Amino acid sequence: MKNDHEGQKGEHPLDVLSSLLGDDLVRVNAMILRNMESEVPLIPQLAAYLIAAGGKRIRPLLTLACTRLYGDDGDRPFSLAAAVEFIHTATLLHDDVVDESTERRGKSSANVVFGNQASVLVGDFLFSRAFQLMVADGSLEVLRILSTASAVIAEGEVLQLSSANDIETSMERYLQIIGAKTAALFAAACEIGPVIARMDEAAQKDMRDFGYNLGLAFQIADDVLDYAGEQAKLGKTVGDDFREGKLTAPVLIALGEADAAEREFWVRTMAERNQHDDDLATAQAILKKHNAYARGIEMAHEYAAQAEACLAKAPAGKKGEPLRSALLDVLNFSVERSA
Repeated sequence: MKNDHEGQKGEHPLDVLSSLLGDDLVRVNAMILRNMESEVPLIPQLAAYLIAAGGKRIRPLLTLACTRLYGDDGDRPFSLAAAVEFIHTATLLHDDVVDESTERRGKSSANVVFGNQASVLVGDFLFSRAFQLMVADGSLEVLRILSTASAVIAEGEVLQLSSANDIETSMERYLQIIGAKTAALFAAACEIGPVIARMDEAAQKDMRDFGYNLGLAFQIADDVLDYAGEQAKLGKTVGDDFREGKLTAPVLIALGEADAAEREFWVRTMAERNQHDDDLATAQAILKKHNAYARGIEMAHEYAAQAEACLAKAPAGKKGEPLRSALLDVLNFSVERSA
């Protein structure tokens, strides 16, 4: 799955997409900053620590791109893209508390800097801001899509919590978890584009399915990177999933073929959380033995191919073709960044 536009001039695919949507993204960033404001100083301070300090804005970019693909040149995407970013940021704040994470985007996580209580409460504030933006937009359909995604994300968090350390977790359960935790918001961010552009249900489904499959591909590749990536590039500590006992695609692949000694290792380290200093290296060696990295990325490619097929149905008029090309590059990069 390659694209002639990919990697042009060595630019990051998300930078190319950002450039195509430059004026729109400026408006979204202004909307984000404006709606982070509060008379309680800690709220904008903590929110800015995570939102203003980094991130490629992939989810709001998807909303902008999937609106502009269909030719809409209005202002509605700005506030809704900001709402999408707030939902995402709120879930990050809550996730890091639940997972006891210490690093996010290459620096100390907000819960380490500001504390768990502040992180949870500011996450709640950002969720509330997102819903205020949705209500102000006035579309019940948009409200339905994004509120449903928010509920599904929360369900995914609980499902992941209840499945943690359970080595009987199936690949189907894993896909259910990441479908809820990650792919649901990708799908919603894309689906509201044709809604804003007043397109029919077929267009909405195409973009929803594009976003959902992109989200699955993105998360599977991310889970492989948690074992195979370089910490400096990853923006978080390599092996976090292992230390937290999360049963992700590469581990499930290796578990499916584990001999008695390997299964005993996974039971001790993942189910019983009895880990030694050299256990991550042992886990990585077992994953390599079973070719779990390449097989995990192959899974990601399968979902990326489905996303590409949905994207091909989007129109190519006006900004359509450059945007489709840039979105395809983002899709490719989401999987191939592990290479």
